[in-house]
Amino acid sequence: MKIFNLFLIQLLFSCNQAPGIPKSSHFTDKLHTQKTDTTATAGIVFRSADGGHTWQDISNGLPEPVKDDYGIGRNVICADENGLYLTDGNWIYHSNTNATAPFWTRDIFPDKHSSIAPGKTGLFAYNYDGPILQKLNGSNVWSPVFTDLKEKKVRTVLETAGGTLFIGTDEGLFRSANHGKTWKPVNAWGLLGKMVESNGIMLATSNRGIIRSTDDGENWELVISEGGVGIDVERIKGGFAAINYSTAARTRRVRTSFDGGKTWQPIDAGLQTQTIIDSPMQPMLAGNPAQGSDSVWHPKETARPDEEYKTSIIQVGENFFCGHSDGVYMTSDNGKTWKLVLPAVKGKMFKLSVSGNVVYAIQMENHC
Repeated sequence: MKIFNLFLIQLLFSCNQAPGIPKSSHFTDKLHTQKTDTTATAGIVFRSADGGHTWQDISNGLPEPVKDDYGIGRNVICADENGLYLTDGNWIYHSNTNATAPFWTRDIFPDKHSSIAPGKTGLFAYNYDGPILQKLNGSNVWSPVFTDLKEKKVRTVLETAGGTLFIGTDEGLFRSANHGKTWKPVNAWGLLGKMVESNGIMLATSNRGIIRSTDDGENWELVISEGGVGIDVERIKGGFAAINYSTAARTRRVRTSFDGGKTWQPIDAGLQTQTIIDSPMQPMLAGNPAQGSDSVWHPKETARPDEEYKTSIIQVGENFFCGHSDGVYMTSDNGKTWKLVLPAVKGKMFKLSVSGNVVYAIQMENHC
């Protein structure tokens, strides 16, 4: 039944019939930045401003999570220096790092099936089967951008600190060094999910592991390849952190690098052992990456005896935090020991984001 559901979900993506966005270049609403209703929602978003020692539930004002077939595969959460952004399909919710109750403001969102990503000058919204839009900082409108890029099936959008743009699609990775006026395809070792950049070095998850570029995304190389896919990459102090799936160990490994992604050190020795049985459909779906916390679809992994998944890795101060199907784990000794600081509800998992020194933990359905 699980295998059937996977094919059904894949079909839903390939046959996405979401309502089209009007051709008008502006999307606005009189409810822009209206304060959210004070509903008694709980257990969706938690925040820690003291290094993970205490957590505050800031879910009040958010709607109940929408359970749709599109939501699982979309990137509905992102954070930047301005705080956390979250979408529920009809609205985009924003919480500043220093926000107090009510924690959220909301704005009209252009398309209920869109993903979001931060940019240098504003948020991007992109649809697997539609246009890419941007809402500039300080603006009330969403406007189409990069309309000359004909490739659809967008999976990820990234704008580097230097202004280089990347769009990952089912057809490959495309790069623009002139603000989206022209685009060039680059070889990037398979379908990409999450991408990050720091000090001129780029890392990304792919269906073959973790890949790296040292020339502003022109060329890429595999730096972690253990037979499985890349799950997550993140910038940390002085380097990068990553999660990948190892077919030999049959688990998701957590690593750090402090030499620009050349070499990697495991920091997951103290995390609970995770045994995963490869999907029986893996040979048929070899062109697709395995399930992860990025914005692309993966075949389902089955864990035994209980499903355990490491979903995301971040650093705040000297502490590392790992999103997990058990909850949020924290280590203060570079992974020798880990402590569960925020348990998850059974059947759910946490995905982590960070803004400044504030950690956000978003609880969602355990779909990977």
